[in-house]
Amino acid sequence: MLSRIREIHEDSGGVIGAPRMHEDLAHEGESVSLNRVARLMAANGLQGWPRRRKCRYGRPESRPVGVRNMLERDFTAAEPESKWVTDITEIATLEGKLFLCVVIDLHSKLVVGWAMHHRQDRHMVIRAVEMAVWQRQGDAPVVLHSDRGCQFVSGDYQRFLSGNALVSSMSAVGHCGDNAACEGFFGVLKRERVAHRQYRTRDEARADLFDYIERFHNPRMRRRVAKQDQKFSAVFKPSVQTG
Repeated sequence: MLSRIREIHEDSGGVIGAPRMHEDLAHEGESVSLNRVARLMAANGLQGWPRRRKCRYGRPESRPVGVRNMLERDFTAAEPESKWVTDITEIATLEGKLFLCVVIDLHSKLVVGWAMHHRQDRHMVIRAVEMAVWQRQGDAPVVLHSDRGCQFVSGDYQRFLSGNALVSSMSAVGHCGDNAACEGFFGVLKRERVAHRQYRTRDEARADLFDYIERFHNPRMRRRVAKQDQKFSAVFKPSVQTG
């Protein structure tokens, strides 16, 4: 048990304390009390970083200095990799909640990045954006729009954006329509897939969400973009003069 605690603590960069360590061990199927985890960590000099402020899901935070709403509800994009949007939703399972974070390209409507975890923290959000960055073809700056959740205003998230040519954009307070593109995707996802399922475990939900994103939604969006490109080429095909 102590060996596994050391591994999780090291993987987290030394930030996980006893309560979160207990959650992770329970998620892995370990039957251990919070008190025992706390004793083992204390006896071996393992401790987490104290929270500087409490993050309440759904309660808007202040925008970081210099960040504004750059989309202003304009969810159109003439080119790929010019505007991305991101958000988090929760999926219910009999084992507990599973959180899904996605990054959507507004040009193609493709989910270019996603991550899932049983805890909605900044690490999950950064993993989703990392996936989008890995798949990016160009190096021009991309506007990445989100709401004001504590995950998105965190210093780690903002530093990651700055280091990867991503320009942070954030919604106004109390305006869910400012991120309607992501909300719309989540609504379709739940209507087309989640509403028809009862997930017994988080792993079962993960597998089904992966199937929806990568084997249903993204292929459909790619076909739609291909048809649009064909129509555009047909309309603007240069005429050939003979004689």
